[in-house]
Amino acid sequence: MGKIIIYSTAFMLLFITKVAAQETFETKAKTIADKIENITKEEKATLKKEVEDVNVMLEKGTITKEQADKQKQELAQARATIIENKVAVAQEELKDLVQQKVDGKIESEYNPHSFSIRFNKSSGKNKEKYAKYKDSIYNLSEKRTTSQFVFAAGVNNLATDGKIADSDFRYWGSHFYEWGTTFNTRLLEKSNLLHIKYGFSVMYNNLRPTDNRVFVKSGDQTNLEVSPIHLEDSRMRNVFLAVPVHLEFDFSKNKMKDDKPYFKSHQSVRVGLGGYAGYRIKTKQFQLYENSDNQDITIKQKGDFNVNDFIYGVSAYIGYKETSLYVKYDLNPMFKDNTIKQNNISLGIRFDLN
Repeated sequence: MGKIIIYSTAFMLLFITKVAAQETFETKAKTIADKIENITKEEKATLKKEVEDVNVMLEKGTITKEQADKQKQELAQARATIIENKVAVAQEELKDLVQQKVDGKIESEYNPHSFSIRFNKSSGKNKEKYAKYKDSIYNLSEKRTTSQFVFAAGVNNLATDGKIADSDFRYWGSHFYEWGTTFNTRLLEKSNLLHIKYGFSVMYNNLRPTDNRVFVKSGDQTNLEVSPIHLEDSRMRNVFLAVPVHLEFDFSKNKMKDDKPYFKSHQSVRVGLGGYAGYRIKTKQFQLYENSDNQDITIKQKGDFNVNDFIYGVSAYIGYKETSLYVKYDLNPMFKDNTIKQNNISLGIRFDLN
């Protein structure tokens, strides 16, 4: 599963850079993508060397086959943890980069205003280049289908009978992240109002139980039970690869060029209504506590915990330009056969970046 996220992340970032590899935002995104790829290559090369050393010891008879297998498993787990931690740092860099883009601190390729600053005071060939550039913007706006990088984050919880009052999970400590790419197709030939948005996303849903509790799998039931040790933190994370589809109402006004209308999306108020379906690619529970030597110990548990392999739900967003308030709700329960049915619900901020 770790490889899926790593390669998906690299693919997404490389996809962004193909739009305009020479501009600041895209160049920095490519740098992060290269960093993720290099992390994987370096750690895999190190693991290969470590495994070869174990094989040499096995051939010399200094360790048994059982010991060798155990060491290889421990080395693989250690390298996987290192990769996951390093990639998490790169993902934080991506989040910061996206925020800078939203705040207008970084320019992207198709920015007529910044381009005009560089060329308006010029003459001759530069003016011709500027004219061609404006034409390219016009031609781009004529496209019926465009693409966006999507990033969303916010709070996450479980709804019991549609309610989250008196929840078993921390309201502000439980959160979600989502990133992916969407394609935005204008449905009407002479109007910018209706669009269909579709693509794929990676969704991270985190839950932090209250009252020093952890999830415990007992047969086909998954229960919250009080931990026998005092925990500094307890968290379960479910990761899904999903396909979202939305009908979007975009109230951006039509523009005119040579008495002909052309259309640019994400320039005004937008409303999206739709849903998603996806497949679970990982479930992991984290427990953090301090031992008697005042050392921080982290326990990581991988497994299905009876979580549904498939999810499907409804989602909606409303916002202005690239930023929206975003909500999504799973229509099927989180656990397959639990007596009490609980559905995941998320609320946060969403960025659709052209």
